[in-house]
Amino acid sequence: MKDIMQLPFFKDFDGYSPKYHFFRNSLLGQVHDSIPWDGLVACLPEERTGRGALSWFGGKGMFALMFLKSYLNVSDRQLLERYNTDWSLQYFCGKVLAENQQIKDMTILTRIRAYLEKHCEWENFQEVLINHWKQDVNNSHVLLMDATCYESFIRFPTDVKLLWESCVWVFEKQLFSVCGEMGMARPRSKYREQKIAQMGYSRKRRNSFKETLRRRKALVYLLGKGIGQLQQILDRFQGAGLGLADFARFAVVKKVHQQQEFLLDNPPSALKDRIVSLHKPYLRPIVRGKENRPVEFGAKAHVLQVDGLAFIDKLDFNAFNECTRLKLSVAKHKRFFGPAKQLGADRIYATNKNRSFCTDHKIFTCFPKKGPRKHGKSEKILRSEISRQRATVMEGVFGTHKESYGLSKIRVKGEKREKLMIFFGIMAANAVKIAKRRAEKESPPDQKAA
Repeated sequence: MKDIMQLPFFKDFDGYSPKYHFFRNSLLGQVHDSIPWDGLVACLPEERTGRGALSWFGGKGMFALMFLKSYLNVSDRQLLERYNTDWSLQYFCGKVLAENQQIKDMTILTRIRAYLEKHCEWENFQEVLINHWKQDVNNSHVLLMDATCYESFIRFPTDVKLLWESCVWVFEKQLFSVCGEMGMARPRSKYREQKIAQMGYSRKRRNSFKETLRRRKALVYLLGKGIGQLQQILDRFQGAGLGLADFARFAVVKKVHQQQEFLLDNPPSALKDRIVSLHKPYLRPIVRGKENRPVEFGAKAHVLQVDGLAFIDKLDFNAFNECTRLKLSVAKHKRFFGPAKQLGADRIYATNKNRSFCTDHKIFTCFPKKGPRKHGKSEKILRSEISRQRATVMEGVFGTHKESYGLSKIRVKGEKREKLMIFFGIMAANAVKIAKRRAEKESPPDQKAA
């Protein structure tokens, strides 16, 4: 660890390092300079000093790795492999490895995410970035807003799959293993017969409604029996060696059984906070109403855009009506960028309350005309331009986040961790825009003309 060199510096092992000069003039180096590292590190507790093994990365290094993961759109393993062989990534993180060193701990990013989610909220990080970037915002009087869903990486949920996963966890991963450790006979159940029936059900390309209903009833009965048997053993042997994570999963399985038993006699609309994934119980169905994807499973985000930069207004795994966020969004915009004079949003925001609010605060909107009043030619042109910007730039930003910054399917597990990944993906896209914008301003006039 003593051979690791820390930035800022302009020297390598043999003196002057041209590599660092090349890094500073590259796009990655410009992205590095656009991020307020000191402000982000100030949101974390002070680093511990004293005896013990040295950590690979400090506060800046942890944030830099999160930005790099979104910027490069790679997995944790791929990022560490590139870090070990790419000196530009090492300069970006402020840690240059010696020639005979490499990071072999492939779980380091998981521990970094756990540390960040434990000690701070993404709202604090975003406030630091907004205060640093608002000097680069030109058209701060124009506010665009829209909502989207950043999907989580799960298999498409069905009741049969969810019930069978719960049965497998109760019987194979807990009940049978606990009985083996205690040296006691397994309690009687129909698990083996139901496993054969489940295999036959899964092999069919299509199953009728009656077959699916019959399978659900059988699995609900089997899961209830397994939960009772496992609970008796836990009460008898005082936990039987289960950890906190196992008890948390057991509570989720019990709730799944209650919900699925309720759904046998009631419509799905009567059930609130429906669990759709055993490994990610915080996910909820988000009904979007799109033709190709009517329901999505992930976090719903209400995003504000100012001069091409996107910021998160609200991020929640429960569905919410984004039109109720207009007043709060305008207040947030005023706090950071000043009062909004022009506002672009789709028709769902055009409620009477929002129209009255915008009229009282003299905010020009792109909402469809309502009433006998006619608009002049200049107003029609301005309304058309705001609508075009919202429909093209705003929607294009969502596509860029999902395709280029790793937000199409979020693979990390944990409610706060998924929110952090969404945050770093959006902020990495903003950092690239800021870097390009600053580079364009600093470039000579002849290069701009070219």
